[in-house]
Amino acid sequence: MPKVLEFKLPDLGEGLTEAEIVRWLVEVGEVVAVDQPVVEVETAKAMVEVPCPYGGVVTARFGEEGSELPVGAPLLTVAVGPPQERSRTGGVEDAESTESTEPSEGAESSEYSGNVLVGYGTAAATARRRSRVRPAAPAAAAPKAAPAPKAAPAPVRATGPVPVISPLVRRLAREHGLDLRELRGTGPEGLILRADVVSAVQAPARPAEPAAAIVEPAAAHASRPAASVSASADARAFRPAAASTAPAGERVPLKGIRGAVADKLSRSRTEIPDATCWVDADATELMAARAAMNSAGGPKVSVLALLARICTAALTRHPELNSTVDLAAREIVRLPEVHLGFAAQTERGLVVPVVRDAHRRNVDSLGAELARLTEAARTGSLTPAELTGGTFTLNNYGVFGVDGSTPIINHPEAAMLGVGRIIAKPWVHEGELAVRQVVQLSLTFDHRVCDGGTAGGFLRHVADCVEQPAVLLRTL
Repeated sequence: MPKVLEFKLPDLGEGLTEAEIVRWLVEVGEVVAVDQPVVEVETAKAMVEVPCPYGGVVTARFGEEGSELPVGAPLLTVAVGPPQERSRTGGVEDAESTESTEPSEGAESSEYSGNVLVGYGTAAATARRRSRVRPAAPAAAAPKAAPAPKAAPAPVRATGPVPVISPLVRRLAREHGLDLRELRGTGPEGLILRADVVSAVQAPARPAEPAAAIVEPAAAHASRPAASVSASADARAFRPAAASTAPAGERVPLKGIRGAVADKLSRSRTEIPDATCWVDADATELMAARAAMNSAGGPKVSVLALLARICTAALTRHPELNSTVDLAAREIVRLPEVHLGFAAQTERGLVVPVVRDAHRRNVDSLGAELARLTEAARTGSLTPAELTGGTFTLNNYGVFGVDGSTPIINHPEAAMLGVGRIIAKPWVHEGELAVRQVVQLSLTFDHRVCDGGTAGGFLRHVADCVEQPAVLLRTL
């Protein structure tokens, strides 16, 4: 007898609690293989394809393209039967009569791989997550329409735990003064989704009651304590007022990459006591060295690859800046490896891919990895693992045609080097005024991990390597 297995949105790692469905890769009735990608989702970190750990026939999909689902919510159901039965019929008969069930230990065969997302665990991890996720109701072969709600004279406040998984949903409701107990969730088993909160916030005000029923003496209204107003009435009264007094204009939701950037930068400014120092450097010799390297044949060397190599050399001399702060233990943790992040602007927003073990790479290796990650960033194919774990960030904002900036540290790192455009300027060279290629370098650092002397020493070493690339030979 075939079984209908329910595949839920897996834990995508890095503390992510929800994802937006970008594109379905399979249709209902389609036969899928084990670990075949079935949906493309966008998280606050990246856009990823989610593979299904079951092989069989897709009987239902949950969620439209553009909708957001919390971790643990059903994605689709798959009718799983004996392989020979699937190959003979091209489907599974009587799928509607079977109940949805979780895979058992014995189901981990050709019908079940145990993988929930490439790079994020196996069946053991699934079992651990299953203990944290509220069990779902048995799923039928196709989602049934919910019965129309019966009219009620007044909303009834629910008792017991509120059916909410995502902390973002709770925060959104709290910011708008909504009581989650008064909302009816549209998710599985009444789960309250972000869309439910947004709909409640944007809902029009209830029709006004007759004037005689709402008119109160001014003195009585002024003397009534604010605390006597119920939470529900306060929420209903607050929303129209806010809508009428809020400035008109386009509203852009802070979600996805934009929301993740906003949260991370806000946390950096809140937690890290940062300071910035900067210096102008003569990059004429660096540009000449690059031209000589490129004329010798082989892979072309980029300015970013040279700057990345300079950063790793400077961090070898000043390891204090390749660290993080453990607030709970009140300790500075100096990290042995340099995982170099670099800021990349894409159509989807700012991302920071990470070059692993940058301190072990030469200029050619750094250039190849920077080029690979940059292309992946542009196409939106970066994995969460390629966007996390950085220990130091290089920010080349000179590509935007600006000279200087005060970078915000990429939390929880301790420093970021900013590089402006390289432009011809008058410069005193060997005692005479000349036109040279000048660049401004700025370093923002966590003042808890070091003082200005260390930060200045790091920045000065970077400037020396830019002005005299031969200085790098001392660190090889």
